[in-house]
Amino acid sequence: MGHWLERNIIEPGKLPLLLALAAFVLTFVVTRTITRLIRAGKGPFGNVKAGGLHIHHVVPGVLLTVLGGFGAVASSGRRDFGTAAFAVVFGIGVGLVLDEFALILHLDDVYWTEAGRKSVEVVVLTAALVGLVLVGFSPFGVNNLSPAELQNRGAVIVGVAANFLLSLVALGKGKGRIALFGVIIPFVALIGAFRLARPGSYWARRFYRRRPRAQARAGLRAYRHDRRWSGPRRAFQDWIGGKPDARPARLPERR
Repeated sequence: MGHWLERNIIEPGKLPLLLALAAFVLTFVVTRTITRLIRAGKGPFGNVKAGGLHIHHVVPGVLLTVLGGFGAVASSGRRDFGTAAFAVVFGIGVGLVLDEFALILHLDDVYWTEAGRKSVEVVVLTAALVGLVLVGFSPFGVNNLSPAELQNRGAVIVGVAANFLLSLVALGKGKGRIALFGVIIPFVALIGAFRLARPGSYWARRFYRRRPRAQARAGLRAYRHDRRWSGPRRAFQDWIGGKPDARPARLPERR
């Protein structure tokens, strides 16, 4: 484990990424725990207000993201405590921002509504993708590689390029999640690239216009897929982020 950490994390310079990911995940877990306690009326926590204005945690999140991002850029190329500290600050800021991604998307406080599930989905995807990049082979920046290691890392580069092309096809077919993971995980994008496109995707509009049978099959397959996986996906999101309100409180009318 120590050898792998040294060769694939520390030596290629990915330690700040590891620290940022750890800070990001920990911040999201702590934030969700506190907000769920506030929602349940438990513990000493409460909403932050200033002059009757509710200060959402996306506000300090943006400030920390800006500070950590500019600090990381300013200290790029150096491997010192400052770089690691800015990486942690950046991870904390991103965790606070993406926890309220739905608020930014809708420009409304939808944290505990059905629309608020989008925040959990974005956080999970971000953590998964950064984690995959972190544990994957780094083809550059590692010294004293043996011929076998060079061959393996060259194969990784070719595989990533091929998966990227397949991911573009999967993205064109409306399979965004598969496309994202397919850039890094071999053969995942292959599944999305060769299966029928989702209705309304670019691929369906471009290639299924004169194929009514393909349009019908694509619609039926998308319906069955969504029906099969919507329940488990919602349960997973509820377990991570809390169950949305069945009937969200009516917001005051704006004049």
